[in-house]
Amino acid sequence: MSLKFGTSGLRGLSVDLKGEPSFIYARAFALYLFESGLAKPGDRVLVGRDFRDSSPEIAANCIGALRQAGLQPVDCGTIPTPALAHFGLKLNAASLMVTGSHIPADRNGIKFYRPDGEIGKSDETAINVQADRVRADRAALAFVAGEGEQRGAEAADLFAARNKALLTAGALSGLKIGVYQHSTVARDMFVDVLAHYGAEVVPLGRSETFIPVDTEAVSAESVLLMQGWAREHGLDAIVSADGDGDRPLVADETGTPLRGDLLGLVASLFLGADTVVTPVTSNSGIEAAGDYRVVRTRVGSPFVIAGMEEARAGGASAVVGFEANGGTLTGSDFTVNGSTFTALPTRDCFLPVLAVLARAAGEKVSLSELAKDFALPVAAADRLENFATERSAALMAYLRGSAENLARFLAPIGEAAETSDIDGLRVTLRDGRIIHFRPSGNAPEMRCYVEAKTEADAATLLEAGLSEIRNFKA
Repeated sequence: MSLKFGTSGLRGLSVDLKGEPSFIYARAFALYLFESGLAKPGDRVLVGRDFRDSSPEIAANCIGALRQAGLQPVDCGTIPTPALAHFGLKLNAASLMVTGSHIPADRNGIKFYRPDGEIGKSDETAINVQADRVRADRAALAFVAGEGEQRGAEAADLFAARNKALLTAGALSGLKIGVYQHSTVARDMFVDVLAHYGAEVVPLGRSETFIPVDTEAVSAESVLLMQGWAREHGLDAIVSADGDGDRPLVADETGTPLRGDLLGLVASLFLGADTVVTPVTSNSGIEAAGDYRVVRTRVGSPFVIAGMEEARAGGASAVVGFEANGGTLTGSDFTVNGSTFTALPTRDCFLPVLAVLARAAGEKVSLSELAKDFALPVAAADRLENFATERSAALMAYLRGSAENLARFLAPIGEAAETSDIDGLRVTLRDGRIIHFRPSGNAPEMRCYVEAKTEADAATLLEAGLSEIRNFKA
């Protein structure tokens, strides 16, 4: 069985999640809510999903399990994850989102939300314990699919209204923005929200077949598509998101993607954060790019959320978190454009997209010029897919095993000066370049992140790092 909790939610092969397993985990979630006092019989639980072929079946199984457990399931249909989470906070209702996010179509997952927001690592452990109990109780496994009360339009409208209140009227007038729609559940809302602010919107690349778009490692095929659209339509920007709409993708006027952590940084500055919480994989230049305190965490929204909660407990009043993929979280309320932008402690793609477009429009500069103005170290990232988790574990054990092992592995690349193992192994080389090796937390993939002074140097370092990973013999 491939199912396990990763950096954000339960993930695994779709065939392993369909049927009984999805029923088991949804029922386990219900039992966890009861046992922890977060819900009582008859309470509502929201269910959303992405556009994967397997998602409707898995969502129906989850709805059936929730109803059988004594809860009232509310079917929110195909909806962005942050919209579902936002609706749950408004209703004080738990929720679950059936999505595999950016990973390939043969995989899927479930993200779980308590009434007060996304679950943490201790909650994952508690849900796993309940899942084992459900498996042991054979009477609970006579699962049936179900249907819930339909409130998807209400949830989507509420989230769209939140985003339509963020900027001033006409803030994006004069901009021609492409929306790479592919199969993201955010595709229609993007068109609606951008047009609301006066942008000329060009929908592009809509697909009825699921396309996995990883905003942290945008594929060469996607870049070529966007570069072609930028030339063909004379675009100022192209925006998109991953499958469930919680990770943003913004490309400049040439179709070249901006780094996700730059988007999160711009969103933090837009809101006036006094504390920024971000994983160790985000750009090392963030500390010097604004007047705020930076807290570094492990990779994954649960760790960012925990960091935001600690910051609030320590007295911070304006807390923003973001990941290297650009997904931006708010740990406190903010006053923006004369209204309250309420805390949403889960990844959101709309806030960073709107923040960076508004800044470029306000300063009357192109997105490429805006990116250069921040003068962050040049960063790049990529991954090796279908890299067995056992092989990843062996590689990390080898690199951490001794200084001699690390030096031998890095010999074709450079000499290590400092290392950090907050998450994976991040190495600062003697010449100031940075290379970071990290196994994916939710797929059989090995990721490599680099920083260097120039784009050419970053590209060379990234290819060298991937080559060494590829050639590693366990």
